[in-house]
Amino acid sequence: MPRMIGSGLSRREREIVDILHRLGKSTAAEVHEAMTDAPSYSAVRSILRILEEKGHIRHEEDGKRYVYLPAEPRQAAAKSALNQVVQTFFGGSLEGMVRTFLSGDETTVSDEELNRLSAIIEQAKAKDKP
Repeated sequence: MPRMIGSGLSRREREIVDILHRLGKSTAAEVHEAMTDAPSYSAVRSILRILEEKGHIRHEEDGKRYVYLPAEPRQAAAKSALNQVVQTFFGGSLEGMVRTFLSGDETTVSDEELNRLSAIIEQAKAKDKP
């Protein structure tokens, strides 16, 4: 079972997992090419092996090549990471997170986005009613 993405990952491990989520699947060479200030190719291969041992990624064989993929779907990883942020910075309060995000001067939310958010909230209310 994959561990919560983000927990216990080094900066390089996090970067590689992020690349795999962004690209969907990649060879070691493609991961190496996508990295910022990449370490050696052999170091990237070593990190991929470690991430696979930790359960964060998996591989498929494509001929003689290994193609690496995230161990969990992007949406599940996003939910897990967001959950960690809400727990860490907002004491588990989704309301606190949303309030903080929407109150920032740099945050611009269109009326269309606010309407969609309202609809999502109404759907959640309806789902909880018997």
